[in-house]
Amino acid sequence: MYGHVEKLAEAIQKGAASVEGVEAKLWQVPETLHDDVLGKMSAPPKSDIPIITPSELPEADGLIFGFPTRFGMMAAQFKAFFDATGSLWRTQSLAGKPAGIFYSTGSQGGGQETTALTAITQLVHHGMIFVPIGYTYGAGMFEMENVKGGSPYGAGTYAGDGSRQPTELELEQAFHQGKYIAGFAKKLKGGA
Repeated sequence: MYGHVEKLAEAIQKGAASVEGVEAKLWQVPETLHDDVLGKMSAPPKSDIPIITPSELPEADGLIFGFPTRFGMMAAQFKAFFDATGSLWRTQSLAGKPAGIFYSTGSQGGGQETTALTAITQLVHHGMIFVPIGYTYGAGMFEMENVKGGSPYGAGTYAGDGSRQPTELELEQAFHQGKYIAGFAKKLKGGA
């Protein structure tokens, strides 16, 4: 809603595109809130990133889903999108595809890991292969001097009241996640 996930997504896209032979696309899910509600929330206008439909998901060799956290879970807009993937579930159109997740929360206790844990259920029901980044980001995972979002589950940022923007370290972790999962997807596709 406020652009934090979009900034991480752009870094993830750059990381994925840095893998030779990989094309990375950005999409956003449909907004479910009315414009008047968004106005009352002081939400800025939506970006021009294309809106995805569930039917477009099977075209991807790998997917990295990003969303803001609401009460320790993915935002309702993204849950509504996943709820619309029933036909893909019935045909197992996403089964075997590698997938990662990333997120933004309002605070350090805002549920970054609970959001990841509850989001994994969406991937599991589709038979997707959850690809966490683990501690592959190295020393950046152990940063203790500065506030840093993210976890072994995926990249993350803290939005605070909306004014805090993703830090360079958070964006570098997102770049790493994109590169890591794109490399995994490329290897998996090459073995098929």
